[in-house]
Parts: sequence; structure tokens; C-alpha cells
Amino acid sequence: MTQPIEDYALIGDLMTSALVGRDGSIDWLCLPRFDSAACFAKLLGDEENGHWRIAPLDAAPGEPCTRRAYVDGSLILESYWETETGTVRVTDFMPQREGAAPDVIRIVEGISGTVRMRSTLRLRFDYGHVVPWVRRSNGDRVAIAGPDSAWFRSEPPVRTWGEENSTLSQFPVTAGRRVAFVLTWHPSHRPRPEPCDPFSALEQSLADWREWTSQCRYEGPYEEAVTRSLITLKALTYAPTGGIVAAATTSLPEELGGIRNWDYRYCWLRDATLTLGSLLSTGFLDEARAWREWLLRAVAGDPADLQIMYGIAGERRIPEVELPWLHGYAASAPVRVGNAAVDQLQLDVYGEVIDSLHLARSAGLPAERHAWRIQLALLDFLERNWRRPDEGLWEVRGPRRHFVHSKVMAWVAADRAVRTLESDPSIPGELDRWRAMRDEVHREVCAKGYDPERGTFTQYYGSEELDAATLLIPRVGFLPPDDPRVIGTVDAVRAELGSSGLVRRYSTAVSTVDGLPGDEGAFLACSFWLTDALHMTGRREEARALFERLLAVRNDVGLLAEEYDPLAGRQLGNFPQAFSHVGLVNTALTLAGSDADTGADTGRA
Repeated sequence: MTQPIEDYALIGDLMTSALVGRDGSIDWLCLPRFDSAACFAKLLGDEENGHWRIAPLDAAPGEPCTRRAYVDGSLILESYWETETGTVRVTDFMPQREGAAPDVIRIVEGISGTVRMRSTLRLRFDYGHVVPWVRRSNGDRVAIAGPDSAWFRSEPPVRTWGEENSTLSQFPVTAGRRVAFVLTWHPSHRPRPEPCDPFSALEQSLADWREWTSQCRYEGPYEEAVTRSLITLKALTYAPTGGIVAAATTSLPEELGGIRNWDYRYCWLRDATLTLGSLLSTGFLDEARAWREWLLRAVAGDPADLQIMYGIAGERRIPEVELPWLHGYAASAPVRVGNAAVDQLQLDVYGEVIDSLHLARSAGLPAERHAWRIQLALLDFLERNWRRPDEGLWEVRGPRRHFVHSKVMAWVAADRAVRTLESDPSIPGELDRWRAMRDEVHREVCAKGYDPERGTFTQYYGSEELDAATLLIPRVGFLPPDDPRVIGTVDAVRAELGSSGLVRRYSTAVSTVDGLPGDEGAFLACSFWLTDALHMTGRREEARALFERLLAVRNDVGLLAEEYDPLAGRQLGNFPQAFSHVGLVNTALTLAGSDADTGADTGRA
């Protein structure tokens, strides 16, 4: 049975994460890192590909809990089951670790009456492909296959037995009784990991999260939604390096039953500016600094070799392969790991990197000596290459084009260099050279990327198609918000790409630009961009109404996927999506009057 994507909640330890369904089943878990192979892959297959469900004994397959919520200020999930015989609470979390083995902890606590519970654990390593050998070891169960081992224990002890290559437990829970389960991953060649106390770990984990959220400086409208999105961004951060993954999953489809299924467990350079803005504006300077340092390490080297994405530690090789033994979420195949878009030419990322570093400098983060030299090298490459066609922001798998957004971001790169040199003449650089480049790019985009008959910027030179990325033109300062060309673009995108009030990236019905069959949902980040654009062009009530429409798309625990199907009322795409949550935070800040803090620009002619 396939649960809706929005039925899942996220738990994690700042190195990896798991998805917990409303039915009490953990259906996705990669260990020990975000980009490691999953040991629970039911999300993309079925129960035989691995999952772990804890629910009342008489709960039907897929039957949801009565209610659930995160503990305030944390990533600790509480799910309540109210039955005829009593009420029980299941608490799910992963303690933050510093060099220790990763733990998934599930605590079952009786609230009233007596409830008979059942735990069904099916471990399947290598994305559900490998059934481990399970044996007893000093009262625990250890499952081993190749390089992986997982240790499973419960306190107090419960009966367990093997059935269908699973570990099953049935036990009563009365009011006040707590039963804890701990699943620990460990390299199979190493000695047994040190066991943790699940109840102490719960107290420490709650304290860790609340200490972190207490740093938040945001006080304004939609505070609960902003805080939850910031916690989600933190949960998608790989603590050892500061890299932020685009999402916790791979291959959740942009169209149910379709082939637009990609792996997002990596770090995209284009996320950097907007993410930095969110973190800096809300007081999380350590996270912003770590993200900037990850960025500098990742892009170091020959500018011609700059990639659009990297692994969570800065790895460059992310080969894309298909996993034929998984039939995909809701039969959406193929299931892919890795991402071939890593080899594309996307010129906009040069502008996004330089914009990110300019934002960090403007916000007062201590400058790194080598950062400016890296920017000069990127600018030199971009000056020689910005006229080339590329695959663009949306990583199209069709022919290269002269995408308007890519050219605008080339302008951004030159503009931020000019601003840096104007603000500090002691910094070495050729001011006149970058001014000339900036002016040339601006003239060309306005001449070739704008359709004067329709009054809108288009997706690429000579195209009649539109692109929601052009909504960013006033935000990055390419044109002021009151410019008629900006207003016309906002209106055209809203009219032609609108979908029940939300916005698609571009039209898949009339366009073959991405080289793929099928359709996709409304893109949530683009819908937040439309909200920003409406606000910047003076339509503030419309902006607020759209933002509240977007808040209503969140699931019951405040999470957003990449896309949304307004007709079916379903979230689509990888989940939870960092880009969507960054959009939520930045738009909330914009509506609260914090445009300058989020890196938004007032524009220039």
C-alpha cells in the first residue's frame, strides 16, 4: 500500500535521516549518511524492501495513527494511537551524534488503559536488495550483510522471533509503562557498538534541539512555520561538513507513474544564496558560515570544472544508475541513485556562487583570503563563456539553449564584483572590466530575452515559452520592481504557468525543452518566488493570500515536498525539499518587511 508523500514525517541526526509514515512505519532510512544505501526502502518498493512498523496489534495495514506532532522546537516525533482499550504514544527520534554510531530510537509509552502493540522489523541492505543474516548476540539481534551490520535491542526485553526474514515483537503496554527499541548501524568488521540509554538520549536530544532553536532571531508573522522550516533545513545539514542536501530522498516522482524521478541527496550550488539568506536573517551564523565554507571547498579548482552539485563532503563523482529491483513510488520507475545532471553546463551557478559570497561578505561573515581569488577566477571563466548555450536552471535533458535566467545570473556575477570593488577599493580587481561585462549582458538579455509584443521575458532567446525563474529578475536586482517589463513578466507567468493559484516551472504541455515525456506538478519554490514578486510589485494583499495558500499545502507536521498537484491535493517530488522550505522562510521574511536581510535587492535600471 502506497502512502501519500505528505503522510511522512522526518527524523534525523544531522548526518542522515528517516521517513516515518502516519501508520507508524519507517519506510526510508539511509545509513550511515544521507547518500548511503537505504536499509529501509519500502518507500520505493514494498514491505520486502525493508521497513520497521510499530503500531497496535489490531491496526490494519496502512491504518494511520490518531494524531501526531513534533515536540515543540525539535525533530522529535510523537504519534498517538487511541484504541478501544487505551491510548499509547510512540516517540521516534535519532540522537545527534559526534563520532558515535547512528541510532534510531523508538519509545512506546502507555498513556491510558492497556494496548497490545506489535513491532515488525525487516532490514534490507543495499536499497532493499540484500537480506542480512540475523543472529543473537548477548540478548540483542545483529543483522549482517557484507560491510553493513545493524544491532537491534529493546529495553525492557520483549519476545522476538524470526518470521519471513523479519524480527517480530508483540507486547502489552499499560499506563505509565515505557518500552524502548534501539536500532544501531555499524561497520560489520568492527566490534559491537557502545549501547546508548534511550531515555537519556531522548532528554539530551530534546535539549540539543531546543538549544539550537533558541538562537532564532525571527519574531513576526508565521513564526511557527518559519521555525519548523529552519529545523527542517538544519535536519538536512550534514554536520561534519556543513553541506545541505536538497532533499532526504531519491526518486520520489514529479508525476505519479512517470519517469521524472531524480536523486536529490546532494548539495546544489544554486541553493547557496537563498539558503544563506535564510540562515543569516534568522540568526544562525554558525550554519551560514559552515555552508559558506563547504561552498568554498567544493568550488576550489579550475573554474572550467565547476559542477552544479557535489556530494555532502564535496565529492565530485555522482554517477547515475537505476535500481531495477525497486518498482518505484506508486509504480513511478525508474528508481535512480546518483544524478547525471552533475555533468551539465549550467552557467547560472557561477552567478549564484559569487552572489552567495557577496551576501556573506555584506552580512559581516569574516572574509576568507582565498575567497576573492576564487571569485576572480570564476568571473574570468564566465566572461569568456557566458554567451554559450547551456542546460539551465532546471537541468533540462534536451538541447542546450540560451536560457534567460542563466544570462541574468551572469549579470549578477559581474554586478556583485562591481559592488564589492566599489565598496572596498583596496581589493584587487578590474572594475571597468566587470562594469563592461555587466552592461553587455544586460543589453543582450533585454534585447534577446524579452518579448515586447507580449510584454514578458521568455524562457530562452527566441522562445515563446515562459519560465518561472524570470520571477527572480527584480529580486536579484537586474531590473527594479516597478519596471513595466518586470510587471508584465509577473503577470504573464501567473497567467500562463499558474495552476490553481500556484506556479509551474514551465509548461510541459507545449514545450519539449526538457527532453522528457510526461508532466509535473506546481513547483513550490517558484510559487514562493511569485509571492515575493507580487509583494515587490506592490500587490501585498495578493502576496499574503498566496503565501497562506502555500502554508496550507504543508502536511500535518509542517513539511513540504518539491511540488504539489492542486487537482489531486497531493505533494509530489523528493521530500522534504530544502528549496521549498528556504522559499517559505525567505517569503515570510519579505512579508514581514525584512527584504534587505534576506538578500533581496531593490533593483537597478
